[in-house]
Amino acid sequence: MSLNKTILVLIIVLSGVSLSAQGPGPGRERIKTLKIAFLTERLSLNSKEAEVFWPIYNQHEAKLGELRKKERKLIQNSNWDFTNGGNEKELKEYLKIQLQYRDEKHELETGLINQIMEKLSPKKAILLIKAEEDFKKRLLKQYRKRRN
Repeated sequence: MSLNKTILVLIIVLSGVSLSAQGPGPGRERIKTLKIAFLTERLSLNSKEAEVFWPIYNQHEAKLGELRKKERKLIQNSNWDFTNGGNEKELKEYLKIQLQYRDEKHELETGLINQIMEKLSPKKAILLIKAEEDFKKRLLKQYRKRRN
């Protein structure tokens, strides 16, 4: 790793650590910090590219987080009980809402990829998709390893 990349990763990690006091918990902040370092390395972002990439990506993550929060709140505050089968009307309403959330998530993902292609390059957009999948796989693998 070049000196510029090392300095960039160090700055990002330290800024992530300083934000952890305000976050939801040390576990999530640690994962967020690891993800930042992982994506920076996998995308081979130089300092100029990082200045373009991270504001776009952080805005995307914030919107996605709000969408997930809204979805969880709706489900927690609902009276849906599918253990006994539920009635047809409730099932259709639940599915309609779930499909709306999936559409919104898809729109967010599409917008992110289009912005990365436009501002950086199609190659970086592809690397981002692959890196996010690899990070999820690695995280799940570690989780399963710790559970066993």
